[in-house]
Amino acid sequence: MTCLRLSLVGLAALLLPSCMVGPDYTRPSGPMTPAYKEAPPPGEAWKLAQPSDARPRGQWWEIFGDPQLNALEAQVTAANQDLKVAEARFREARALIGFARASEFPTISAGVGLSSIRESRNAPFRIRSFPPSGQFLLSFDLSYELDLWGRIRRTVAAAREEAQATAGDLGTVQLSLQAELAMDYFQLRSADAQQRLLHETVKAYTDALQLTVNRFEGGAAPKSDVAQAQTQLETTQVQATDVAVQRAQFEHAIAILIGQPPATFSLPPAPLNLQPPPIPVGLPSQLLERRPDIAAAERRVAEANEQIGIARAAYFPTVVIGASAGFEGASIEKWLQWPSLLWSVGASLTQTLFDAGRRNATSEAALANYDALVATYRQTTLSAFQQVEDNLAALRVLRQEAEEQQRAVTAAQESLQLFTNRYQGGVDTYLQVITAQTFALTNELNAVNILLRRMNASALLIKAIGGGWNVSNLPQF
Repeated sequence: MTCLRLSLVGLAALLLPSCMVGPDYTRPSGPMTPAYKEAPPPGEAWKLAQPSDARPRGQWWEIFGDPQLNALEAQVTAANQDLKVAEARFREARALIGFARASEFPTISAGVGLSSIRESRNAPFRIRSFPPSGQFLLSFDLSYELDLWGRIRRTVAAAREEAQATAGDLGTVQLSLQAELAMDYFQLRSADAQQRLLHETVKAYTDALQLTVNRFEGGAAPKSDVAQAQTQLETTQVQATDVAVQRAQFEHAIAILIGQPPATFSLPPAPLNLQPPPIPVGLPSQLLERRPDIAAAERRVAEANEQIGIARAAYFPTVVIGASAGFEGASIEKWLQWPSLLWSVGASLTQTLFDAGRRNATSEAALANYDALVATYRQTTLSAFQQVEDNLAALRVLRQEAEEQQRAVTAAQESLQLFTNRYQGGVDTYLQVITAQTFALTNELNAVNILLRRMNASALLIKAIGGGWNVSNLPQF
């Protein structure tokens, strides 16, 4: 009868309705705007996306249409060591969910004890002598904490939200590395374009030097013309050599990004000849769903909310159900017989009465941490808006600048041809040719640089809108 009562008491305790202390989570409000300030007017290549518009998904770099870039980007996910670190952190956070969930179930342990006991003949209050005896014990123990106040459930939820935030961190690292590779690749191809331009210029300046030498030997030009032409040629050769250093550095950077030693990696020269593709940027409200760093920040706010509940649960008593069963005997022959059975079951309730303000401090710290993470979430959102606006403005301005620069290149080339013809005709000095050469080369290099800036702004814009990432990519546990 006693056993039945104890069993009923334990069952009733298990079935007691429990509650969750602490605040329910509500996603914090963030800064929002109905449209981007720097969005181009309708009809231009850079436009706001409508819901039906295609946007970069998955392998977003394919929008540039460069097979070599596609091949390199595929290697980042497989071999980049920074990405492997982020992926390992995610697996660690995911494993901690299982650690937290284990508290939702009883802990069962088993033990075996073997001992031989001999009482002292000189023990105080000893009535009679007992011969040495043995003790054989086999026990199974169960301990289970009732989650009456939601502490365990909130701990599991916090671990789950941290794992989701870590998945967002992984997405952020991956997107950053992919964008960095794209920009390094564009830098390298821009260096190739500059080298080709400078090599062609060196050939042209070599011909110009020969022209001045011929005119000097014919008595039609002074020695100073030869010196000026020689100086112009040597200066341009120095520029071509310096570009080679930059190209090597970007090639090394790409090798590290794809997990290879620089000594084993090389890319054949190929001048940059891409054009920025149209990129639908979406609405500002969609940015919250497409940025992994924003998603990670929001998940950590949710985790901080759970920590507030965990801190508040410490004010309430803890109820633990314990049970033990096993066999105990004085000899091995009688050890596992039915009369050797022993068992016990019970429950304990503990309540902290005085902790010198520890729980208050923990609760205040949890609230402060929540406020800090809300501010971090809002700042992350603001920074995301800034990045989109910055690159929209850059693309809009650089597009106009590229058109203006192309006109400047054409004018400079025409000017160079005119001054060269006038020099050959003896009308102008070679100083005008040198000046025209300098203007022409400067404008051509500037055109290459503007194209590079446009390509980098394109990659940064795709990164700013989250690439092909979406909040649905967060794992569900």
